[in-house]
Amino acid sequence: MYRPVKVVVEHHADGYVAYPLGLKGVVVGQGTTYAEALQDVESAIQFHVETFGEDVLDPNPDSPVLEAFVAEAGIQVK
Repeated sequence: MYRPVKVVVEHHADGYVAYPLGLKGVVVGQGTTYAEALQDVESAIQFHVETFGEDVLDPNPDSPVLEAFVAEAGIQVK
C-alpha cells in the first residue's frame, strides 16, 4: 500500500537535509543533491516504520499536512 508523506528538503552550503512531517520520532535524510537527500529520507522513513510499526504514521491519513511554511522568529541571545 502506498502512503504519501510530506517531506521538507533544506539546501545548505554543504548539501541537502530532508525530514518528514507528521511522523512520530526523528527521521532525517541527507545528500549532496536534492534527489540523494529525498532518496535517503524515503529509506529512513521506511526503516522507521518497519522498526516501530505503523503507529508512527499520522493516524488520520485523510487529513494530511497540506502546506508547510518557512517563517523567521527572533530570540534574544547573550
